[in-house]
Amino acid sequence: MPEGHKTHRLAIDHCALFRGYRVRVSSPQGRFSSDAQKVDRQVVAKVVAAGKHLFYEFENDLLVHVHLGRYGSFRLGPVPSPPPRGLVRMRIASENVTLDLNGPTQCRVIDAVDRDQVLARLGPDPLAGGSATDVWRNIAASKQPIGALLLDQAVIAGIGNIFRAEALFEIAMNPEIRGCDLDRKSFDRLWRVLVRMLRTGVKHDQIIAVTAKEAGKPLEKLDKHQRLRIYGKTTCPRCDGPIAVVKVAARKLYVCKFCQA
Repeated sequence: MPEGHKTHRLAIDHCALFRGYRVRVSSPQGRFSSDAQKVDRQVVAKVVAAGKHLFYEFENDLLVHVHLGRYGSFRLGPVPSPPPRGLVRMRIASENVTLDLNGPTQCRVIDAVDRDQVLARLGPDPLAGGSATDVWRNIAASKQPIGALLLDQAVIAGIGNIFRAEALFEIAMNPEIRGCDLDRKSFDRLWRVLVRMLRTGVKHDQIIAVTAKEAGKPLEKLDKHQRLRIYGKTTCPRCDGPIAVVKVAARKLYVCKFCQA
C-alpha cells in the first residue's frame, strides 16, 4: 500500500499535469461511469493529498476522492488515449496526457462536506502541516503500543509499514512501548525522523531511510537494496544480529530485539 509520501508526490505531479485544464473523465471499466459524468468536461482546480487520500478538486465544486489501497495504481499515457490496460476504474485526459487509475480501494465523486468528513477521521499529516503537539496528544493518551499507533491513521496520517519499521529502528525504540509510557523527548526524536523520511520520500519518489552521509553517496544514486536499514532485511546493520519479524497491529514489523530492547 502506498504510504503518505507517495500520495503527496502524486498530488504534486497530477496538479502540474491537469490544473487549469478542462478534462475528459471516463470509466472504461464502467464502475465509475455515473460519477465520471459529474466531472467530465470540468476544469481541474487543484489536486491535494491528505495522508493516504487524494482529492481532485474541480471548478464545479465537486471532487474525486481516491484511496489507492493495496492494489491501486496510476499509469500515464499519451493523447489520443490508448486502449485501456486492465480494469481502468477512472481515466482523466487533457489535451496533453492521459491518466488511468486501476484497482483503487476508493474512487468516488464527493462534495466538500464529504471531504471534510474524511479529513475529520484522519490524524495530523506531517506533510500537510500537521502539528507534532496534536500527534503527541493522540499518542500520550493511548495504552496501545507505539508500533500500532504509528499505523493508526486517526493518530497520524500517512505512515505505513516501511516508515514505521525504519523510524523505530533509527531511534532504537521498542515497538511495544505504550503510547502513554513514551516521554515527550523520545516522541520528538521519532517525529523528526518521520518528517525527514516523508519529505525525502516526496523529493525522490522513493522510501529512503538512510541519510546521504550514512550511505556515503547522494541519495538518488542508491539502489533499492541500499535505501532501507531493516525492512525486509535478515541481519541488523548495527549489531549484526538477526532481524525478527513480529506482528504488531496485524502487520509484519521488522525489528532488532537487541538494538530496540
